[in-house]
Amino acid sequence: MLTVDYDELGLRKGDLVLDMGAGAGRHSFECFRRGAQVVALDYDFDELPPVQALFWAMKEAGEASPEGLGACLNGDALRLPFPDDTFDRIICSEVFEHIPDDQGGMAELARVLKPGGVLAATVPAWFPEKVCWALSAEYHAPLAAGGHVRVYTEPLFRHRLSVAGLEPQSSHRAHALHSPYWWLKCIVGVSNDVHPLVKAYHRLLVWDIAKAPALTRTTERLLNPVLGKSVVVYSRKPVSSPRGAAGATDAQRPESASHARVAFADSSVAASV
Repeated sequence: MLTVDYDELGLRKGDLVLDMGAGAGRHSFECFRRGAQVVALDYDFDELPPVQALFWAMKEAGEASPEGLGACLNGDALRLPFPDDTFDRIICSEVFEHIPDDQGGMAELARVLKPGGVLAATVPAWFPEKVCWALSAEYHAPLAAGGHVRVYTEPLFRHRLSVAGLEPQSSHRAHALHSPYWWLKCIVGVSNDVHPLVKAYHRLLVWDIAKAPALTRTTERLLNPVLGKSVVVYSRKPVSSPRGAAGATDAQRPESASHARVAFADSSVAASV
């Protein structure tokens, strides 16, 4: 299930891509399949071994270039262990709503993005998210696992990206069929995955993702502008942006920022960078 439109992202074969907050790797795998060099970064190290394994499997199955780079890195969004102007493209999907210092995270992404590069950033859209917050305290409690700490309007999201030194451009909404699913979970309990209605709706979503039938695809496309669960904003880093202006310099960044565990798709050995 992809949230980002790769045509809007402008992904090209050979691009170096950071998937910030990669999770299970859904966007990383599509970038890798399209010939990009991919770094999948996540704060939770336990997410990364399965991603590494699938990078390997894609190479073995001929679904990615044998020479392609698929790397998994355990790191912190607020202290990225990369030099300024490193990546051609960055994807950051459903991350900023979890970070108290979202402005610091945006500034770090702007710092490591090359001038002229594009960031595709997604957050929960305002209306579906407000309904979830109204229905369940568990859904957004900061102390809960995966809790959301803020609700974005698109103008607020664009403003914060601009403050970070980026130029927000096009946007769209995605996953309208997922909004009622989360409203239902908020009603019966966010962690209640065994409720009959939740299980039935989940089967519908899995069937839709696997089969992509015309009926549900058309329905979702029509509903996305109103009920889309996620909003995606594509931002470009100005070519004239002063080096390091968007984020902390290497000298200012804490020493811990220069260390992270990495697992490469062509190596089973963990390394530090």
